Amino acid sequence: MRKRFAVGQQGEVILLALVFTLISLLAGHSLSRAESADSSKIPSAHALIAEYRQVEVASVSDALEQITGKKMYMTHRMRPILTAKFAGYARTVQLKRDEGNKDPEALTGMLQSIDDGSTDSVYVMAVEDGQDIAGMGGLMGTAMAARGYSGAVIDGGVRDVAYLRKIMFPVFATGIVPSTSVHHYRFAGAQVPIVCDGVPVHPGDIISADSDGVVVVPIAEAQQVLALAQQMDFKEHSMYPVIEQLKSIVAAVKKFGRI
Repeated sequence: MRKRFAVGQQGEVILLALVFTLISLLAGHSLSRAESADSSKIPSAHALIAEYRQVEVASVSDALEQITGKKMYMTHRMRPILTAKFAGYARTVQLKRDEGNKDPEALTGMLQSIDDGSTDSVYVMAVEDGQDIAGMGGLMGTAMAARGYSGAVIDGGVRDVAYLRKIMFPVFATGIVPSTSVHHYRFAGAQVPIVCDGVPVHPGDIISADSDGVVVVPIAEAQQVLALAQQMDFKEHSMYPVIEQLKSIVAAVKKFGRI
C-alpha cells in the first residue's frame, strides 16, 4: 500500500515538473515575441539616418535645446560650398599645427580615416587654428563620395571647390582657401571626441545639415530628438496654408502653439 502511494507521489512530482517546464517554455516564447516586437520598433542605424534626412535642421536644433537644454548648432561661420541637405554618423578627425614638419607620414592617419568610413558617415574635422588652411580638397572629397559618405564638416578651410561642386559632394567649412595642410599640420587622432566650431562632437553622433546650418545630435538622445523634431516640422508645415488663408501669423500661432 505504501509502495503504491510512493509511486503515486513520484508520478505527481513528474507531472508537476512537466507542467512547470511547459509554462516556462510558453512564458519564454511570449517574452521572446514581446522583445522581438519591442526591438522591431527601434529603427536600424540606416533607417534612423533616413528619418533625419527628412526633417529640417532648424527643428532638430529646437528639439535638442528643449530636450537637453544645450545649443548644439555650429555658428554662422560654418557655411556650405553648395546648397545641400544631409545627415549621417560623425567620423571625427583632429589635426594639430606642426609647422615645418618633414614627416611624410604626418597626415597618413587622416587619409586612412577616410578609407575606414562607409555609407552614412560624415567626415567631421577640427583643424587647429585652421580657418586659412584647407583641411580637405577634391581628392579627399572624391574618396568620401566613392565610399558613400553623406558629407563633410570642416572646422577649417576647404579647397578644390569647383571640383567638389562638380561631383556634388556636400561640404561645410569655415572658409574657402587655396592652402595645404602638408608640412603645416599633423594628424592627431581619428574617432576621438573633438570640438568643431565650438560644438562637442563624439564619434557616432548624428550630424544634421541643410541650408540653415549644422547641428550635432548626441546619439543617446537621437530618437527622442527626432520624434520631437518631426512633430515640430508637421506643425510648422501645417501653419503655412493657415497663415495664407487667415492672413494672420498670430492666429496661426494661437491655433498650433508653434513659432
